[in-house]
Amino acid sequence: MGKNQHVVPHDGRWGVKGERNSRITALYPTQEAAIHAAREISRNQHSELFIHGQDGRIRERDSHGKDPYPPKG
Repeated sequence: MGKNQHVVPHDGRWGVKGERNSRITALYPTQEAAIHAAREISRNQHSELFIHGQDGRIRERDSHGKDPYPPKG
């Protein structure tokens, strides 16, 4: 399983950042473009995708890992 990916606001644009990375992997003009790119990375690495809002708080998440099926509980 690879690094979780985060879509974060960055200087008026949107960045894709791997978890625990200090630098942005790539910058995009729109959040939609950043989400598309981060989702591809997340799928390839079988990791989680965290989408942050303009305020920096997580507003959505998407799992591309090996989730148990059926879910426990």
